[in-house]
Amino acid sequence: MMELQIKGQAYQFKFGFGFMREIDKRQTVKAPNGTQQNIGFQTAVGGILDGDAQALEDVLLLANKGQEPRLTADVLEEYIENEETDVDALFNGVIDFLKKSNVSKKKTLNLLKQAEAMGLISQ
Repeated sequence: MMELQIKGQAYQFKFGFGFMREIDKRQTVKAPNGTQQNIGFQTAVGGILDGDAQALEDVLLLANKGQEPRLTADVLEEYIENEETDVDALFNGVIDFLKKSNVSKKKTLNLLKQAEAMGLISQ
């Protein structure tokens, strides 16, 4: 589990099956065989790699779902916007945790490998 301290409050983030189900269904594409394929996780990871603060916020809010205390969008946005927050470290920390969580590890590592092969990132 990942934890962030925001305004003296510890918030927990779990990148488990509940998180994966929720984020994956946020975006779908039609597969060649006509079925819908969920790609929300791939889109979110791509957004985080691109430095998209909205993608970062979405991932963190979904990962905090079901945890106590519950993080609100307002508190998280204020934290991300705060000049004292090392937002680069936050982006990197989320990616690092996605690489370690059993549920997201394989997909994240594959996405990072693909992005590196395309020259989008260097590891």
